[in-house]
Parts: sequence; C-alpha cells; structure tokens
Amino acid sequence: MNARQRHEARSAYAMLLPSLIGVIGFLLLPVLIVVALSFMRWNLISAPEWIGLENYAYILTSGRFGNSLLVTALFVLMAIPTSIVIGLLLAIAINRGLPGTSWLRVLYVLPWVCAPLALGVVWKWIFDPTNGALNAIIGRRVEWLTDPDLALPAVVFVQVWSTVGYISLFFLAGLQQIPRSVYEAAMLDGAGSVRTLVSVTLPLLRPTTFFVTVTSVISSFQVFDSIYAMTGGGPAFRTDVIAARIYDEAFVGLRLGRAAAMAVVLFVVLVGVTLVQQRYFQRRITYDMS
Repeated sequence: MNARQRHEARSAYAMLLPSLIGVIGFLLLPVLIVVALSFMRWNLISAPEWIGLENYAYILTSGRFGNSLLVTALFVLMAIPTSIVIGLLLAIAINRGLPGTSWLRVLYVLPWVCAPLALGVVWKWIFDPTNGALNAIIGRRVEWLTDPDLALPAVVFVQVWSTVGYISLFFLAGLQQIPRSVYEAAMLDGAGSVRTLVSVTLPLLRPTTFFVTVTSVISSFQVFDSIYAMTGGGPAFRTDVIAARIYDEAFVGLRLGRAAAMAVVLFVVLVGVTLVQQRYFQRRITYDMS
C-alpha cells in the first residue's frame, strides 16, 4: 500500500468514525448491557445481584409472559397481512394517476408520522362507549376497548390504519419501477387485469414485499405506545403485548432483570422470524426488470 492509498484509507476511516461511535454507543453497547442485566436481579435502588439463568427460567415458565407472546403473535398475524393487502391496493389505485393522488399520499402517510401515543389517546376517545364518536355514528353502545373479544381487533384496526400509508408508499415506489413494456407484453399475450396482477405485478414486487414485511413485523412485535394508551394491556390481559409486559416489569414492578430477559427473548424471536422470512423470499425475488 503506497502513501496515497494509506492517506485515502485514513480519510475513509475518519469519515466513518462518527457513525461507528454512534453504532457502538447507541446500539451495540445497550444490547450488551441488556444481555448482562438479564442475568441479574436489580430494582434500580439496590446494587445489581448476579443470579444466572433465574430470570430466563422464570419468564419461560411464566403464564403472563407466555400470554404476552401469544397476544403479540395474534396481533402480528392479524395486522400485517391486512396492512400489506390494503397498502398494495391503495398503491395500485394511486399509481393509476387518479385525480387528487398527491393529496391522497399526504393523507395516507399522516397517521404514520404522528406520535403513536397521541394517536392512542385520540382513538381511545373515538372508541369510548359513552361519548365516543364511533358509537355515536353507529347509534349503539359497544364496549370496543373493554370487551375481551373486541379489544384486540380494535387495536389491530388502529395499527393497520396508522401503518397502511407507509406501506402503500413503498409499494407505489416499487410499482413505478416496473417497466411499462412488461405490461404491454402481458396485454399482447391476452392477460387480463387479474392475471397481470398475479403473474406480473406481484412477482416483480417481491423485493418491496420482502422489505415491507420484515420491517412491519419487527415494528408490530415492538408496538407499545398506542396500545398502552388505549387499553393499558387489558381487558383481562387480552392486549398485553410483549413490549407492554417488558415496560410493566421494568418500570412498574422494578424488576429490570426479568424485563431484560424478556427483551433478549424478543430479540431472539425477531431474529428467527426475520431469518424465516429471508429464507422464504430468497429464491422468489426477481431484481432484474430490464
């Protein structure tokens, strides 16, 4: 390596240094601290006490934590497919250049950029059984957030409503990258609208679908603010998602070791789910659109 190459290497590392400091200080270091805390008993007051795998043994045999995993899984299974399907349909509609599509893009993305906690407070008022706007519209009293059978679908609806605009914008970007000649060839072959969607559009959107699915699953597993504002995990723990359980253990029960162990388990689950999705999409993605 000559002097010029060494100088370029030093310059490159110097420009990378701020980002590396950020990654180490705000990502890697907190992860290591959480992993270390998961082997300890700590209540923020007394000194941390090393207890080995006791926290993991407790949470893996705890019915409350198992319920949170189940609730979170149901939440994800209900919210993600619905959000993706509606987001794709909205993107297709916008891509056709209908009048007012520029305004529609702004309206669709507004819920996603708003604070989830504020949205939760607003939707709690909308779902209020006595003075809520929704019951006033339908003309009957429905306990949307206190009925054990309705609470989870209600918070899923809010999640879909708040994320569908984000998803539709990514699908719209993917649709605009598909060459027009591909659709013209499909028309010449006699393919109708449904056939073109299934055989042309969806296969060429698989990279976008993969990205949207992975990011949406990760964010849905971590959802907390809006659900906590609307239900607080109730009724009867029917909306007690895993992020809310971690918060409750850490800052209500002051059991930071157990909360850290739950966070580690959640991290492992997310890595496993992401690898499964990657394995599924790996052989089904087409990047070449030329």
